[in-house]
Amino acid sequence: MDNPTPPQKPVQLLNDLESIRQLLGDEQIEPPLLVDSLDPDSIPLLSEIVTPPPRPATPAPRPSIAPTAQTLRETVSQSISRDSELNRLDSELRAAAELILQDVLDDFVPKIEAELKRRLDARLSRLLPPRR
Repeated sequence: MDNPTPPQKPVQLLNDLESIRQLLGDEQIEPPLLVDSLDPDSIPLLSEIVTPPPRPATPAPRPSIAPTAQTLRETVSQSISRDSELNRLDSELRAAAELILQDVLDDFVPKIEAELKRRLDARLSRLLPPRR
């Protein structure tokens, strides 16, 4: 029959934990991410790709006639329709961005889970004795 092992003293437990920490090494406190191999300098900036349009040499002439009530109403209605169009485009872009993010997550979560399981198995095999 198995003999129960006497409870270890806290000092001995601390020493065991310290030896495990030294065994694992503390130079990498967190495991590297799967994207650590990506060189951030290889990603171009938007300003490097897109050049701003040239500015006109002369400012646009302003109308000399005072705006009438009709032109003011038209301007306001155009502004309102432009704002509603911008709001609609904004909500469409946000929905598309959420779909893209979900697709990326769906693609990478299984890979991340597999990598974490592989690392956990490797660490457990080093820390725990093999089963008999």
